[in-house]
Amino acid sequence: MTSLETAPSRNAETHASVPLCVDLDGTLIRSDLLVESALALLAKQPLMAFAMPVWLLRGKAYLKQQIAQRVELNPAALPYNEDVVAWVRDQQSSRTTILCSAADAKLATLVADHVGGFDAVIASDGEHNLSGANKAKVLVERFGERRFDYVGNAKVDLHVWKSANAAIVVESGSQLSSAAAGVTLLERTFTHGRASPKHWLKALRVHQWIKNVLVFLPLLAAHRVFEPHALISAALAFICFGLCASSVYVTNDLLDLAADRQHRRKKHRPFAAGIIPLYLGPVVALLLLVISFSLAWFLTPTFVLVLLGYYVLTTAYSLKFKRMVMLDVIVLAVLYTTRILAGAAAIQSRPSFWLLAFSMFIFLSLAMVKRYTELLAAQKSSSIKAAGRGYVVEDLSLIQSLGGSSGYLSVLVLALYIDSTASQSLYRHPHYLWLLCPLLLYWISRTWAIAHRGVMHDDPVVFAVMDNVSRGLLVLAAIIVIASI
Repeated sequence: MTSLETAPSRNAETHASVPLCVDLDGTLIRSDLLVESALALLAKQPLMAFAMPVWLLRGKAYLKQQIAQRVELNPAALPYNEDVVAWVRDQQSSRTTILCSAADAKLATLVADHVGGFDAVIASDGEHNLSGANKAKVLVERFGERRFDYVGNAKVDLHVWKSANAAIVVESGSQLSSAAAGVTLLERTFTHGRASPKHWLKALRVHQWIKNVLVFLPLLAAHRVFEPHALISAALAFICFGLCASSVYVTNDLLDLAADRQHRRKKHRPFAAGIIPLYLGPVVALLLLVISFSLAWFLTPTFVLVLLGYYVLTTAYSLKFKRMVMLDVIVLAVLYTTRILAGAAAIQSRPSFWLLAFSMFIFLSLAMVKRYTELLAAQKSSSIKAAGRGYVVEDLSLIQSLGGSSGYLSVLVLALYIDSTASQSLYRHPHYLWLLCPLLLYWISRTWAIAHRGVMHDDPVVFAVMDNVSRGLLVLAAIIVIASI
């Protein structure tokens, strides 16, 4: 964020006699407390989504109050506009400062106490929504016309600036400051960057679409790669799952803001960091979901049902299951395996029992790696449990034991498949496939060794894609499979 003083400095004595009124949402913080609190409530009690419209019928101020009474926000974890905070603190040493927000008084007071130095807090009280013209009226009644300076960030603040002595503008462009300069003295602007396409790609986690390559496995396992219709169907299934997964990722990020902000890496995600406005999240999530299911109708009804099941289960995971010990990792393994089921449904092929069994065990092991890595990071930071999870650091040895065992069971399933009639009917040289077993044993053992040493990526699937050794083993495995056909 950059700061620019646009008006000549006023006489120090005059400046000190003019109180400074500071907006909260979008100004002091890069977020909106109404959206923050509503999401926090929905994460804890999803059924409250039905109560919110009823509260809104009694007014926006009442809605804010009812939500605020049911949540506990950590003001220290909110994404602050640090340049604005630093400037306000500098002003506090020489004049009266007021935090003036449309947020509910309870939440506004929490932020004021955390930042410190404010002489008073003026906020919505359950009956009056302190926004726009209402805020201007209250400030004029308290200080007088043109007897206060105001810091704001939105067009609705023009109502306040019309009655203010000077405007301090927080914006991402220059239009708002130009409009403010038309109604009062423009004293200073704080400019921050807008969300770029790179930020949106990160928010949608397009890089995670690599997981959806699993929908091609039934195509490969059935040796139907050179059938154009099957290949197109699998590609469309890949896109559908990518869009659906991105919708869920956005929803998960919105519901998991508090935990993400305590995480060393996740706190930089666009929504958690306040780079992308929170209110855009639900809109984008819904749009992606509609497009995903619209495209799915071009495939089979079975595929649509599998995609629906995936969405319901992954939403349930985001809302509840990820905080339930052991059930969370089993659900993760099921979600990966569901992609294989979807791939089979898309090409109208019967899913392989061997492939599904192998998938469950290998991805259960990787899910355990993920939890182990999170717990190890919590232990290093002197925490007793991982944020937003049900595990405690004492579970480390248990997770390591179960995860390693699950990985080795996937090797056993592979070995049994190689020795079955199913492989003999598909491969001319099935005995070559035995070479896959030591490769997989090595990869699983190495993955757990890296996790044990505390240098594993937060997402082991991303690790597998980025790791050079894993890539090399994948190439060797592909050569072995091709030689077996």
